Amino acid sequence: MIYAANFKTNHTRQTTKNYIEELKEKIAGKKTEDSVYIFPPSTALDRFEGDFTVGAQNAYPTQNGAYTGEIGVEQLEEFSIKTILIGHSERREIIGESQEIVAEKFAYFKEQGFEIIYCIGEPLEVREQGDEAVIEYLLAQFEGIDTSYDNLIIAYEPIWAIGTGRSATVEEIASTHEALKKTVQKPLLYGGSAKPANIKEITSIRGVDGVLVGSASLDAGSFSEMVLS
Repeated sequence: MIYAANFKTNHTRQTTKNYIEELKEKIAGKKTEDSVYIFPPSTALDRFEGDFTVGAQNAYPTQNGAYTGEIGVEQLEEFSIKTILIGHSERREIIGESQEIVAEKFAYFKEQGFEIIYCIGEPLEVREQGDEAVIEYLLAQFEGIDTSYDNLIIAYEPIWAIGTGRSATVEEIASTHEALKKTVQKPLLYGGSAKPANIKEITSIRGVDGVLVGSASLDAGSFSEMVLS
């Protein structure tokens, strides 16, 4: 099972360091086959050692250059970071990244050999149209994406369930993951208000290979509880 923590715009350099020290102690007894990922804000990236992988929430598809406010591979290489989130709904919906931009990032970081957690998700108005509309919407987010890439993990996050406290039902998660697995044979995470109270239910669903956790991952105790569930 894969457990990924996305801090988004939360935590500082010091609190991230404290978090990771606490997490290392708490997950010492985790199953060896389980994988843990931490995605701090870019200002908190560093070299951290432990039974987990640190990745970047975002980066510009470049080694370095004149891209004000962005970080590139040169900055990630300083900390030996080779894992990245691409396509998260908040970057699509809030920052305005088009599918073309997302695909460009994917192609670049694929060329660099990065492990990519690629995010897809649908808004509430699409979900309300039914399963067929949801799958059509989700599959369109694979346009320009090499789904055969060896170092690829998919994260399905219904946009309407991110940070709302509302998770998709077991039936919604199961049917969506089953349909996606028919097209993309890669590890498939569920994201969208996953928390200690529902983690066992979510990870027991057929076709769920792990979770991408937002707000419930900000506390090391809460996240480690999920990892050890």
